[in-house]
Amino acid sequence: MKKALIGLTPVQVGALRIIITAIFLLLIGFKSLKQIQKHQWKYIVYTAILGTFFPAFMFAFAVNYLDSSIVAILNSLTPFNTIIFGALVFGFAFNKKQLLGILIGLIGTMILILNGAALNPNQNYWFAFLIFLASIGYAFNVNMIKKHLNEVSALSITVGNFVLMIIPAFIVLISTGFFTEFELTKTNMSSLGYITILAVLGTGVAKVLFNKMVQITTPIFASSVTYLIPIVAVFWGVLDGEELNFTQFLAAVIILLGVYLVNKKKE
Repeated sequence: MKKALIGLTPVQVGALRIIITAIFLLLIGFKSLKQIQKHQWKYIVYTAILGTFFPAFMFAFAVNYLDSSIVAILNSLTPFNTIIFGALVFGFAFNKKQLLGILIGLIGTMILILNGAALNPNQNYWFAFLIFLASIGYAFNVNMIKKHLNEVSALSITVGNFVLMIIPAFIVLISTGFFTEFELTKTNMSSLGYITILAVLGTGVAKVLFNKMVQITTPIFASSVTYLIPIVAVFWGVLDGEELNFTQFLAAVIILLGVYLVNKKKE
């Protein structure tokens, strides 16, 4: 997203991400749509809106104003929201050890946020609220897949999501003037390349794998992978010139401890 935003606007990044992913998934999994029963389509709609459509634009705007590593760190709020809304809305149970793991992970996340704010005082951290909202959408998405779509294949769910979103995404992209104002410069072509990589690997393939993990494990286990994303994102950020210090390493260790406690089996 960070590299794509060099030649594209946040709205264009969000829309192109959805469109390119939809085309890719239709090419590899169009036949899987037959597995979705009529009564299940409403949940496909809900998961598409909450788990992909709005978050795609929220993340693009956030990355435009914050370091990509900080945005990934904020995404670690997803497991916390998953356990809270899973219990309050969907009736899923959790144990004290899982709650402790979530809280420890949040402590590590907060250390990273505060440290990032100190390193980058000129960034607009109000955009962090968009990631918080997106994490709530992810939480509902995960719980909904587990409760209402557990018998549908992960590929079917993902293809169904993007089939529903491709037309709205095209409308949004047209409204930005992309087809009339976009110039095929070297920078812009590079941005299109990055958004294509994001769409195919970071969205299409990753969504299928993630949805499968939700089905074979628990919502809390699946969503806890967002605690690992900051570690990877900070690594890529450093390669791209973003700052990293010992405190961020320490926070990463705390986050990993939280993940361990969330997913540790009972004796």
